[in-house]
Amino acid sequence: MFWIASGENFVLALLARSEAPWAKTASRQLEHVAWEGFRFYDLIFPLFLFLAGVVIPFSMSRQQADGAAAWWRIGRRTVLLFLLGLLCNGLLEFDWKELRIAGVLQRIAVCYGITAAISLKTGWRTQLAVIIGILIAYCGILSFIPAPGSAAGDLSPQGNLAGYLDRNFLPGKILDEYYGYGDNEGLLSTLPSVATCLLGCLCGHWLLSSYRGWTKAGGLVLAGSFCLMAGTVWGNYFPIIKNLWTSSFVLVAGGWSLLLLAVFYAVIDVLRLQRWAFVFIVIGSNAITIYVVPSFIDFSRMSAWFLGGFAKMSGDWNSVVLSGGVIVLQWLFLYYLYRNRIFLRL
Repeated sequence: MFWIASGENFVLALLARSEAPWAKTASRQLEHVAWEGFRFYDLIFPLFLFLAGVVIPFSMSRQQADGAAAWWRIGRRTVLLFLLGLLCNGLLEFDWKELRIAGVLQRIAVCYGITAAISLKTGWRTQLAVIIGILIAYCGILSFIPAPGSAAGDLSPQGNLAGYLDRNFLPGKILDEYYGYGDNEGLLSTLPSVATCLLGCLCGHWLLSSYRGWTKAGGLVLAGSFCLMAGTVWGNYFPIIKNLWTSSFVLVAGGWSLLLLAVFYAVIDVLRLQRWAFVFIVIGSNAITIYVVPSFIDFSRMSAWFLGGFAKMSGDWNSVVLSGGVIVLQWLFLYYLYRNRIFLRL
């Protein structure tokens, strides 16, 4: 959420001040890859989905004694999160031709709802089997079922099956700024994104187990390393493409997610080094809030109002000052909510 909350703009502004090759390389990692491949910035959304899955066993364990309450909570969260995504896309403008039905929050809603339902009725072995089944099935669908007018296995932006289904069956507008021929959060690609959320759910079961802390951290490292290697190898045959959420992409993103979770779990829960994380706790405590609020509050304009003079005096550091101001203003807003125990929860 730090990166989504303008963190990438601040770091990009800093990196732009250097002509060193490492700075240019780092800057490229903060931009989505055009089509095939994987960069750091391509990890943020799948990591969010992964963590949404991680927390499901924790929340479900408190409700499984009352099945009706659990189903009600799953349904309510799914519907409200989906509606919130539509609101961010301009639902209240009532311009149905321009309304994008798909979106980040909508995909999180669907994946959360399906994963929570599976978690409520199955154990970890079944969930693992579902993940494997989804990845193999999705690979088979895109590899052997051609889109009309294209060849089987065509994974180009223009010819892939997922894009064809979005263009012809996905309600709402498909935005050109994504990849134009289909939606990043479209119909068919939602299937493997469920696998990403389920992978996180498996980690939640693992963290709830009775094993010791270092054993849990080590297990996450082993699982992450395996997923990363498997996804990289699979990517030679079924390319790593975020826009299509290919099976190899699921494994590579899942591998990095597992490794990051292992590091933070070891530092925060095992070593108990926690004070440094307070800045991020404030952000994470209202994750949905800071994703939604910038659609309604112009923090960039506020930063320019407060820091415009300093930015002019800073010369070439203008963009660093203004983007840093956006981060500070958003954090102070979230800190106010945190101090007053105001949290947006669905």
